Amino acid sequence: MTSIVIILILLACVALAFFILIQNPKGGGLTGTFGSMSSQVMGVKQSGDVMEKGTWILISTVAGLCIITVALFQKPEISNKNGNAAQQNSAPAKKK
Repeated sequence: MTSIVIILILLACVALAFFILIQNPKGGGLTGTFGSMSSQVMGVKQSGDVMEKGTWILISTVAGLCIITVALFQKPEISNKNGNAAQQNSAPAKKK
């Protein structure tokens, strides 16, 4: 189950990188590409809003999936020479 969540995190990170790289740091982005005709070409005038909302949604998705991954994480068991699971001591044994 954890591996599925990790794959979802990776896919969300790739999509987040796509959204971030498309945006123009000066606020123009795809809107600035079309100049004054932006309101007439495929509704690109509001592409900045869509990109910003997509960025925030993907950031919150990655954060939520990371929290879910931590909740699903299980401590690995340590096996001894007989193949039985041994309990893990939190402190080393004291020598006398």
